[in-house]
Amino acid sequence: MTTFVTLEQIDQAADAIRERISTRPRVGMILGSGLNSLADSVQQAVTIPYRELPNWPISTVHGHTGQLVIGELEGQSVFVMQGRIHFYEGYSMSQITLPVRVMLRLGLEMMFVTNAAGGVNPDFVPGDMMLITDNLNLIGMMGANPLMGPNIDELGPRFPDMSQAYDRELMALARQVASSEDLPLREGVYCALSGPSFEGPADLRFLRMAGADAVGMSTVPEVIVARHGGMRVLGLSGISNKANLDGSTITTHEEVIEAGTIITPKVEKLIRGVLRSL
Repeated sequence: MTTFVTLEQIDQAADAIRERISTRPRVGMILGSGLNSLADSVQQAVTIPYRELPNWPISTVHGHTGQLVIGELEGQSVFVMQGRIHFYEGYSMSQITLPVRVMLRLGLEMMFVTNAAGGVNPDFVPGDMMLITDNLNLIGMMGANPLMGPNIDELGPRFPDMSQAYDRELMALARQVASSEDLPLREGVYCALSGPSFEGPADLRFLRMAGADAVGMSTVPEVIVARHGGMRVLGLSGISNKANLDGSTITTHEEVIEAGTIITPKVEKLIRGVLRSL
């Protein structure tokens, strides 16, 4: 049976966080595989391990630290998730998106979401940074949408619009920052699959035909829930491996983490620039 999170459970987690912080965060951030180090730069930081929060799912994946870091970054009050929770870890969609609903209850205005993604666009190479302009919600199309089950009317409407899931103004800011900081920035469509197995060549050829530029195992459920609640979203993918359209190469999680070390400084520079521009 699917586990649906209730408003009471969301508020229990939100209240537990409120008790430990003195500021009201404005910007939420979810950091993907190998992209954790940005949280280390947060000033006046309050750190809360996920295991200390009621109802909060625990991250089990190597490369995901599993804690909240709340404080100041580039003059903005930030709420950083150092490590995310994935559908393939065995949680329900409702459980993995509980953190985003907690952000909504805490009054956050926007969410920056990052991930390590496989390149599907043949022009993309490992180390590239991609601005997510739209997404292909294959997990949701197969019946695993985070808004399934009873709608929580206090958080958003039953049938939210997803025509502009990624905020146009935040995208424009990201482009400006990339240009001024001389950061090469790809743009494209991110496709979410459930994982945890990496895609085979036939999967990737199908995704390319469907219009995907990058593929991963996260992000889209979080974005749907953020938009359901009216939060503005900026999405960035770090391209960690090249599209294996012919089956000639093998993809590993170690490769993804390693690519993160090349991508992280770029993502960090871009996010800092956007924060300064808000």
